[in-house]
Amino acid sequence: MVQSRYLTIDIFRHWIDDTFFDLARQLRWSYLPPLLVYLAAGVSALTAIVGTFFIKEYLDLSAAFLAGLAFWAGIPWALKMPLGHLVDLIWRWKAGLVYLGAALVALSIGIMYGLIAHTDWMARFMTVEAWYVLSALLAPSGYVVQDVVADAMTVEAVPVVDAEGKPYPDSEIKVMHTTMQTLGRIAVISGLMAVSLLNIVMFAGIEALSQAEKADIYADIYLLALAIPVISVAGVVLGAATQRLRARRLRRQGVAQDQIDRLLFAPTGETKPNWWIFGGSLAFVALTLTVGLGQVPFAQEIVFVGSLAIIVFLMRRLIVELDPKVRGALVGTALIIFVFRAVPLPGPGVTWFEIDVLGFDERFLSILSLITSALALVGMVVLRPFMATRSIAYLVAVLTIAAGILSLPNIGLYYGVHEWTGRWTDGIVDARFIAILDTAIESPLAQISMIPLLAWIAKNAPPHLKATFFAVMASFTNLALSAASLGTKYLNQIYVIAREVRDRVTGGVEIPADYGELGWLLIAVALITVSLPLLSIFIVQHSPFRTQQ
Repeated sequence: MVQSRYLTIDIFRHWIDDTFFDLARQLRWSYLPPLLVYLAAGVSALTAIVGTFFIKEYLDLSAAFLAGLAFWAGIPWALKMPLGHLVDLIWRWKAGLVYLGAALVALSIGIMYGLIAHTDWMARFMTVEAWYVLSALLAPSGYVVQDVVADAMTVEAVPVVDAEGKPYPDSEIKVMHTTMQTLGRIAVISGLMAVSLLNIVMFAGIEALSQAEKADIYADIYLLALAIPVISVAGVVLGAATQRLRARRLRRQGVAQDQIDRLLFAPTGETKPNWWIFGGSLAFVALTLTVGLGQVPFAQEIVFVGSLAIIVFLMRRLIVELDPKVRGALVGTALIIFVFRAVPLPGPGVTWFEIDVLGFDERFLSILSLITSALALVGMVVLRPFMATRSIAYLVAVLTIAAGILSLPNIGLYYGVHEWTGRWTDGIVDARFIAILDTAIESPLAQISMIPLLAWIAKNAPPHLKATFFAVMASFTNLALSAASLGTKYLNQIYVIAREVRDRVTGGVEIPADYGELGWLLIAVALITVSLPLLSIFIVQHSPFRTQQ
């Protein structure tokens, strides 16, 4: 009995060490520059709640239109492909792209600040809705440029030899890449946690404020958001300083300058331009601009199908660089994750319902965001050994089943389950209690689906095409989010949701709320969320593209 107890304690101690302390031991200074860029991506959520309330209260935009806008806002992420290849070509000067991305992000934030703080002046030049659309398109354009560089920086941050110059075994390299990608997601979520705390402080007592006073807080939050591009620029500045210090150390050791250049500034070797990638991407941009600006019927569908065809064609041209043994596994893995990320969402109607009917305010939504971020952070650390040892197909199947189960509380809240639980628990298990509980269970699973794929690419892609492979696979899987936006739009056209809109000056109701079809929308989304990914896993695992990695 005593031996059994000591054995249990020993197993638990080893689990704690492998899960938490081993992650700390694997931290390296070389990881910090890309982590700062990822941190900026997390901090970008600072304006998410403000944006939600701004849209709801001031913009006459339907849920279907916003889902369509999300489709166009996702298009820049499909351009990670040429941008990634460009990074491989200009590896030594890739930091310049982060400066470009920071400028675009700052411009987007500046537009939103102007819309809130100086609405009438901005409306002289364009409608408020047009300014909002422009801001919504500029921000992802900036973030995608920075994200491409950050992905490339994670590759050079992971060593392939130890301090004695001996190569690490493949299994250890896989663990290090998984750790690096996990740290990248941790950086993103740490940024989310920080801004959630800031929002909680900023929104304290907001229920007692007038509409004008709320607008002042919204504007202040957008001013604070200008720190986002500063953080990302700090990452590349630190990266450049680190490289210079390493170069100086190597010179003192007598290493020739040309060898230093190869080791530090061209570690992936010589990369030749792949004109198929640039040509296909040019065709993609031309198709998008022609169809989008020409107001062609079914423009989003045409752009999606054209984009998918171009990206698949370029993927076929690129995977010939891989070892034949891993080509099929990459295709199967990408297909599984594509379908998993392509399932539609309910859209903004759920949040509108929570605000109008359940009474969730800005501060409570900030608390939910904090809980999501904190538990996702813990979940990723705890699940890191699980991700490093299980296949991606297995992982996605677990995430899919969990997503289906966790969709039930939202459905229950719509149909009033909180009223029943509140009566039986003397008001303790109310709508907010259920929302917190659902968020607490769901959040650790929401951020981990891409980590194994990124680690797989970092380990298996050819050294001279790391950034290109990151970008191409990211373009493919991010296009899945565009498919999800289309699905969300279709569902919101079938199940029409309308939120309450009040006049900014008088406070009178201009558009009454109508959530009569929200329940059917949530049920439809839940069924699709479970069925499509599991079906894709079954098909892929019974095909030549079966993946066991």
